[in-house]
Amino acid sequence: MAGETVRSVAAILDVSVASVVKWSQRFRQTGSAAAGPMHGHRPRLLLPHRDWLIARTANDQPFTLRGLRAELAERGVKVDYRTVWAFVHAEGLSFKKKRSAQRARSS
Repeated sequence: MAGETVRSVAAILDVSVASVVKWSQRFRQTGSAAAGPMHGHRPRLLLPHRDWLIARTANDQPFTLRGLRAELAERGVKVDYRTVWAFVHAEGLSFKKKRSAQRARSS
């Protein structure tokens, strides 16, 4: 497309010139200006280790996300903090510390 044509199409569609250029390039390459497929969600990396993680966090055994990440690394599973958090959140697992004493209150 010529520069003037691209700008006029962008103005008519109320989009940026860059969008029109990308759409025309996609149309020339694929025969369609439609968006390509979205790739969806990545498979859950910790799913094969679910049974071990559930057992590890059961019975009020204390754990932290960083600690679980380190234990997984010892088992040869290298994941980041966010992956461990997403798994724990999706499974509804949590460990809440119990207060051994109330904080001192002023009267």
